[in-house]
Amino acid sequence: MAMNIGNSSASDEPEVMMEINTTPLIDVMLVLLVMLIITIPIQLHAVNLEMPVGAPPNQQKMEKIQIDIDAASVVYWNGVAVSGAELDQKMQSIGQWAAQPEVHIRPNKDARYAVFANVLSGSKRHGLTKIAVIGAEQFVQ
Repeated sequence: MAMNIGNSSASDEPEVMMEINTTPLIDVMLVLLVMLIITIPIQLHAVNLEMPVGAPPNQQKMEKIQIDIDAASVVYWNGVAVSGAELDQKMQSIGQWAAQPEVHIRPNKDARYAVFANVLSGSKRHGLTKIAVIGAEQFVQ
């Protein structure tokens, strides 16, 4: 019983290759690389910004309107107690200004929410845009 190892010159069958052909793999890789190089510039987006040149112009110091609501739900306009009609009239007058002042609303934590909500809705109704609710640290427990 003998075993034949190696080339047999008597056989017409081609010899089996034990190596993988990497040429098609390299071709596919090069095609993918070219596609990546072509598509990268399309994905980049530029954001155009208009930056100011020079120093900013002198801005006028706008007045601040302080609206306080005390524990008895009385509304104060810059320290003076006002009624609901007076509050609406004052908000309407400053709502028509070209440069609106900042409106700071400082409610007391014991004030009724309906009064505070009325002040906020009145400011929106009269077109006030610069509104800040201050004094929120009193609500943290």
